[in-house]
Amino acid sequence: MVQPEHLQRHRKRHPMLVPSAILFVVIFIAAGGTLLLARCTGSMASVWAANGIAAGAMLTVSKRHWPPYLIAIAAGLLAGQYLSFGLHSPDDLWVPLILVPANLIEILVVAAAIRHYVPRIIEHHTHYLRLGAVAIGATLAACAASTLLAMVTRYFATGDAFLGTANEWFRAHLLGMVIVGTLTLVALRQRGRMLGPPGQRLRMWCEIALLAAITAGVFAQVRFPLLFVIFGPVLYLVFQYRFPGLVVGMAIVAIITNVGTALGSGPFDLIQHASAGERALVAQIFLGTLCAVAVPVALTLADRQRLSFEANASESRYRLLADYASDLIMRIARDGTRRYVSPSVRDILGWEPDEYAASRGSMIHPDDYERVMAVVAQLWLDGIARLTCYRIRSKSGEYRWFEALARVAPSPDHPGEVEMVYIGRDVTARIAAEQALADSELRLRTITDNIPALIAQLDAGQRYVFINAYARTLIGRELPSILGRSVEEARPSVYPTLKPHIDKVLDGKITSFEYHTEFNGRRHYLHATYLPIVNSKGERNGFYTLTTDITKLKRAEQKLAFLAHHDTLTGIANRLAFHNGIELAIQHAAMAREPLLVMMIDVDHFKQINDTHGHAAGDAALREVAARLKTCVRKSDLLARLGGDEFVILCRDIGDATTAEALVRSVAEAMKPPVDIEGVRLQVTLSIGATLHAGATTADALLQRADEALYQVKESGRNGYRLNLGDL
Repeated sequence: MVQPEHLQRHRKRHPMLVPSAILFVVIFIAAGGTLLLARCTGSMASVWAANGIAAGAMLTVSKRHWPPYLIAIAAGLLAGQYLSFGLHSPDDLWVPLILVPANLIEILVVAAAIRHYVPRIIEHHTHYLRLGAVAIGATLAACAASTLLAMVTRYFATGDAFLGTANEWFRAHLLGMVIVGTLTLVALRQRGRMLGPPGQRLRMWCEIALLAAITAGVFAQVRFPLLFVIFGPVLYLVFQYRFPGLVVGMAIVAIITNVGTALGSGPFDLIQHASAGERALVAQIFLGTLCAVAVPVALTLADRQRLSFEANASESRYRLLADYASDLIMRIARDGTRRYVSPSVRDILGWEPDEYAASRGSMIHPDDYERVMAVVAQLWLDGIARLTCYRIRSKSGEYRWFEALARVAPSPDHPGEVEMVYIGRDVTARIAAEQALADSELRLRTITDNIPALIAQLDAGQRYVFINAYARTLIGRELPSILGRSVEEARPSVYPTLKPHIDKVLDGKITSFEYHTEFNGRRHYLHATYLPIVNSKGERNGFYTLTTDITKLKRAEQKLAFLAHHDTLTGIANRLAFHNGIELAIQHAAMAREPLLVMMIDVDHFKQINDTHGHAAGDAALREVAARLKTCVRKSDLLARLGGDEFVILCRDIGDATTAEALVRSVAEAMKPPVDIEGVRLQVTLSIGATLHAGATTADALLQRADEALYQVKESGRNGYRLNLGDL
């Protein structure tokens, strides 16, 4: 459809009108939606996406197009805030107005700093580690400035100190700029490539869907702290797809984390008595940690790719020069006289051919001289061609790296003599690129060695190709003893456990599992994720492993399980454990047709102990009561504290009433000796109501009978016991 001529002229005069309108709508939706979600959940937003979108969009256009973008951003922020806050009084008008400048300052600082230090972001040419350092520094400064500006302007405009939410503002804006800003910039620059490499798009999005499913699964339950499971798939996407994998993966994790946390679901709900704001803080810390792990890896991989591209391009140029005789070619006599120097010396070293041939001083770098002379002497001795690399001084005094091939051949113009034929290539750029690549390798090794997880690469033969230094901590072995060896050779004790999962990952499937191992005399619990390695041809040629130590988590789970069934003050069973035990005992007694003995025990005048001697003395008295009761009961009996000063004992295998009364009496007499608490001797007595009953069908009925007996003891003056005999 052909547009009218006046519309075409209007678009030429105002090329940013449509992009600015689109940006306004996106900012409006992001700001309004984020604030509405935060308002519904009762806390500030965990991730403030609007500023990240704005900064990423501004970095994709020239500075002359920034004014219309800033107008659209300001309008979108203002409209989004009015949508979420609403206007109920004149004071409501000020809050959005005073916060818009703070957001604009943050966006401008980030965009201007990155544009100043990295004017153009070009694939295979941008120094990504420098870009990352500039972006992080600018983001920290911008978020701090916007937080301070928001605090000051809001204080002078409304009198509200804003101190309580300043840290939440900073964290949300920092995460939004890092996660959403990176996503926006990568998406606008990559465009169609965000869908994945050609031929691998379906696979990429299936793996992204798997990450989403894993993350959703982690936040769909509130029983186990499984956040570490998310790190493996995210790092896999980074290694496999670089920036598209990073930004899409981080965006999905951030969305699910924020929604799950806002709805009160996920591992953060394990934090007891935590407010919505505290859970949001933990969610931000988790997302920040994930960024701190994944972003440096993505930047380092991008830099490695750039350096490899530069090295390959440099090598291609050198080959082209050689094909056109642009290498330095010389014929050198045995006495060192240069009989021929090719014209390329002019371009390479700045010397004229005759000038270079006539020079008698050594052009070799002093540090390389002895090594080169030894090669030359050996060449004259055996005549075998040799390749060596060393530095030669140019006419300007600069030393350049040369890769030289020399061989001995008959002289064409001095019959009976032999001379050296020298072909030298300037490889200064290649050496620099290789050194930079080695530095990049060192940086990547430093990053992986300091990640608190074992990261390894194994080939199709299950042999270790790469392993980070954390292996020494996690499996207690030195790296040289592992590299080149198979899993079965390096870790024979756990290989039977690992083999089914190795077979699965070599079949092309991602697998995650837990196992335990013994080293240094202790049991360690580990969680492992195995990721298949597939080359560009779709061939499987090994796998990556990401293994984390979850021993502390496992021990915490075991401790939680203990605390769930035991009283924290006395160490005996708690109410939950008692009710579970009595239900099982009733079922067993019904089948065995045997009676059950239940003793309800109260500490007499416990409130008086607390009021007179303090709660610490009261706690000590309860611990002493529990300790003495333990000495009275049998291993098969169940002693529990129901709460406060109430204890209960459940006994099975009671043959007759005489045995029952003897057991009850021993409990009553256990407290006759005074209790010594911090030098004060207290006489602590018990009131015990007991029932021996057969045929009880419910715990409530049995406890009711014991409670009635306890009431009778208290009515008769306490410090005693009463045993009611039921149907026997």
